[in-house]
Amino acid sequence: MINEASFWQLFWQQLINTSALEWVGTVTGFACIFLAAKQNILNWPVSLISILAYMILFYQYRLYGDAFLQGYFLIMAIYGWYYWKKRSTQHQKPVSVLKWHHYIIVVFASAALSLLAGYLLKNYTNSDVPYIDGFCTAVSLVAQFLMSRKILQNWLLWILVDACYVPLYIHKELMLTAVLYTLFLGIAAMGYLDWKKSWKETR
Repeated sequence: MINEASFWQLFWQQLINTSALEWVGTVTGFACIFLAAKQNILNWPVSLISILAYMILFYQYRLYGDAFLQGYFLIMAIYGWYYWKKRSTQHQKPVSVLKWHHYIIVVFASAALSLLAGYLLKNYTNSDVPYIDGFCTAVSLVAQFLMSRKILQNWLLWILVDACYVPLYIHKELMLTAVLYTLFLGIAAMGYLDWKKSWKETR
């Protein structure tokens, strides 16, 4: 069993060997999530850089669900950029919340997509983590849609999925990305509190 000293030695060694592509994805990924938490529309164009970098990186590491997810993020980033700009121009309420029956839809959609993605990844790819990758992919799909519509509860889903991604990326030896998603946990919590405050002020 690996001891703590060996773990940190391995961690730093892998961090030093991080590719330029992962650095680009990490830095721009952190920037876009921070900007999103602050409701800054620039998060969308910045996210495009991170999305393209991680699309290539995840494919190389056989995280096919995450690679596919980046394609979805690309579409939603363009949509979110348009939607946020439109709402800002029309001076509409910037943040909305889910009603109780919407929670049922979110849970059902996340569960159904998780099973479907896991099944497809297990049977049609050489992924070694099909159902974990499928679950993270499915929840991220739902969370990104909620974020593009400026719905408060998107941050709760991001907290859940980021907590799952950290050990997954450590397993895949994507240490810098694991660090990034650890930071995402804190940003997601901050985003939830900031958006909730904004929602209360505009009710």
